Amino acid sequence: MSPLARTVRPVLCALALVVAAPAWCEPAQVPERIEWNRVPIRLALTTGSERIVRFPGPVRVGVPAALQPLLRIQSLENTVYFLARAPFGPARIVVRTTANGQVFLLDVSALEGTGARPPVEVYVREAVPVDPGEPVAAGPVGYVALTRFAARQLYAPLRLARGRPGMVRVPVHRTPAALLRGGAVQAVPLASWRAGALFVTAVRLTNRTGQPRILDPRDLRGTWLAATFQHNRLLPAGSEADTTAVYLVSDRAFEASRPQHGPRER
Repeated sequence: MSPLARTVRPVLCALALVVAAPAWCEPAQVPERIEWNRVPIRLALTTGSERIVRFPGPVRVGVPAALQPLLRIQSLENTVYFLARAPFGPARIVVRTTANGQVFLLDVSALEGTGARPPVEVYVREAVPVDPGEPVAAGPVGYVALTRFAARQLYAPLRLARGRPGMVRVPVHRTPAALLRGGAVQAVPLASWRAGALFVTAVRLTNRTGQPRILDPRDLRGTWLAATFQHNRLLPAGSEADTTAVYLVSDRAFEASRPQHGPRER
């Protein structure tokens, strides 16, 4: 049995006990978390398909008059629902929180197409208070702790997706990677963290075919110490459960651990 196969099984069992996705986050709805850093956020829509954007608090939305016939916007507390009725080019929309007046800028555009786009969570980075007497890291962080941390960052509400001493966010390119053999499942890294000598990366997996797919860690390409699927079965492309996430633990950054050659490499 390979080191990966020996590691994945206990990690899967442990994760089942410690990770529970909230009811609003279905397998197909892995959210895209975007940090607000005063750069307008690009929001791409597909006509006829509603896209959800969540903000740190209750908001009000300002829509240009010229855009109103083309775009339906509904807001409920901190959640805004966008539905494009027709294609249109990039248009600036101002979103303002009702609590403190903080402004978020969205550059919204819409194209013809089919299939729902993932929800978006906009967050503002805040310093997490740490007890001065607490060590930066209380001993090595294991595979299960790394996987649980990444899953909570991906699925948990913003108020629960907090940092942890010793865990550092590291950059990762959000471009498709030939991660699974066969090319039937698209893999796009979402976020990565480092704790000591270990890395964990959350990757979105989407079925690109009209057939259901069973995810098998033996089909993963790259050099990984552990791999854990949030769900191991994907429904056909376009269904509500055609997307899930995998958490990959490695001893190098994602870019160095991912496949370095074309999808034909075995």
